[in-house]
Amino acid sequence: MRPLAVIGNVNVDLILGPAAPWPKAGTEIIVDHDELRVGGSAGNTALAWQALGIEFEIAANIGSDQFGRWLAEAFGRRSEKWPVRPEKTTLSVGITHPDGERTFFTTTGHLPRFSLADVFAVIDGERLRGGYALLCGGFLTDDLASEYDAFFDWADSHDITVALDTGWPLDSWTEENCAAARAWLSRSGIALLNEVETTTLAGIADPIEAAREIRSHMPEGAIVVVKRGPDGAIAIGPDGLPASAPAPVVKVIDTIGAGDVFNAGFLAALADGKPLASCLAAGTQIASRAISTLPRSYGEPSSPEEPVS
Repeated sequence: MRPLAVIGNVNVDLILGPAAPWPKAGTEIIVDHDELRVGGSAGNTALAWQALGIEFEIAANIGSDQFGRWLAEAFGRRSEKWPVRPEKTTLSVGITHPDGERTFFTTTGHLPRFSLADVFAVIDGERLRGGYALLCGGFLTDDLASEYDAFFDWADSHDITVALDTGWPLDSWTEENCAAARAWLSRSGIALLNEVETTTLAGIADPIEAAREIRSHMPEGAIVVVKRGPDGAIAIGPDGLPASAPAPVVKVIDTIGAGDVFNAGFLAALADGKPLASCLAAGTQIASRAISTLPRSYGEPSSPEEPVS
């Protein structure tokens, strides 16, 4: 199995809900569910790998408060070299709604100060040579994003394939943000996008054609994956041909981090040499299990393709 790493945003998620209708200002409501857990795109992916017993590395930073120490404890030895920033740890409060969707309130915190030096403090290029590095949280990790060119040069020099999940920009898909994402994708071997991100970046309504357009501006042999929620996932592979996988029908409890969990299942299967359609199936199955279980479950260790019951 090829080595795996995830690089990006790890923060604290406080999940509350469901809330309906949205409360009026100055009032208080009681909700049925609360959960304090590791969050952020990188954190969600890493939690899934950890639960599945998959070996990986994670590069992140933390704030110099109790929440920062708590995040580090969740990953044990993997967090021993994480840099500690003087800022407070970034906190996201997610309010879930009865349909499974959510609204976030997020503090700035430590994430903007995550840097390339922080990555190199954790990730050894030789150890990751020939493997996959999932890069996420680009619109939240300002210092690292400003050094992405150097990061991609480093990855290329170590034969590391970068899998990019752009995430959703806080100020939405402005032309500036679209241009930045397209530039990052032009250096990435794998794109892991949701349907809206795909069609927005390509300017094409059909997700398959949009994926083809994005892939045409990526390195030769690139893979573009489009995550479609309850409609499963599709991809354009290295040969330019489409592949797809349906999503199991489940009762949704909490969709937070579903795309990040998909990334974990997909990349684990890809690193294990599975065909593209099987990688899509692994991602959709693990994500479907995660969003339909409480407490959250990802399946049995070392079994990323186990069907969802």
